[in-house]
Amino acid sequence: MTFEHVTVLLHEAIELLDIKPDGIYVDATLGGGGHTGEILKQLTTGKLYSFDQDDTAIQYNMNRYADDIATGKLVLIHQNFRTLTAALAAQNVQNVDGIVYDLGVSSVQFDDGQRGFSYNYDAELDMRMDQRQTLTAKAIVNEWSFNELLRVLSRYGEDRFPKQIARKIEQHRENGPINTTFELVDIIKEAIPAPARRKGGHPAKRTFQALRIAVNDELGALEDSLTQALDLIDHNGRISVITFQSLEDRLVKQMFREKTSAPELPAGLPLLPGQFEAEYDALTRKPILPSAAEMSTNHRSESAKLRGIRRK
Repeated sequence: MTFEHVTVLLHEAIELLDIKPDGIYVDATLGGGGHTGEILKQLTTGKLYSFDQDDTAIQYNMNRYADDIATGKLVLIHQNFRTLTAALAAQNVQNVDGIVYDLGVSSVQFDDGQRGFSYNYDAELDMRMDQRQTLTAKAIVNEWSFNELLRVLSRYGEDRFPKQIARKIEQHRENGPINTTFELVDIIKEAIPAPARRKGGHPAKRTFQALRIAVNDELGALEDSLTQALDLIDHNGRISVITFQSLEDRLVKQMFREKTSAPELPAGLPLLPGQFEAEYDALTRKPILPSAAEMSTNHRSESAKLRGIRRK
């Protein structure tokens, strides 16, 4: 399969890492290999470990970067990035100089109609980033209770009509299983009031986002992984994170804020200079956004935000 994935904020994300030619780096989201390639260009004796749970991405990049893999400059790790610490320890790596995350579904996953990520292609309701796992969108839609569906749609889709959609799914599956993306799209359209369907993008967008996040436990995996990443980076080590939706960005922003804030202390407590300073500082006061030129050539970049943090 050819990867026609256009990496968003490619140079900006790598610039934040301030690559050392002899450093140890992690690309937590290999995908089409855009960030991996950019890091490899700047390494001499350094080493890069690139993670992906999607076998398609691993196979594609094994061919693309065969020379760097052969020399040991690049190691591909076919695992979810929530295994960061354990997977790196298995490679005898305890600390790294930088980690980049490019979150969300790659264009390749969206554009491969058979993966069930997209409401634009009729396919089995799947949405698994890791084809080895058992939970699918089809299982959630057909087997989870009304209250569980409502929680997923409200929390992960921030949907305006979660109750109506969950109820309509419940009604339809009484007549037989909901198997395909287009069947689900029709049910969503049926559930949403007509005036709301005519504005704000595709009516199924938020529901599909919610199901994808639930199937892959995206927010849980991100929190686990970032917690480990913050411990893994060495002094002056850096993390850059590109998010594509508000739930991810909120989580990253909150976790970075906690690490860059000095602890709350009782008033009047005698302190030595620098005694309770934060161990990390922010590399981005506000998120870096794609340029107008990038947004005009790649519409999927429009919601992207880049944040960075450094260990002092």
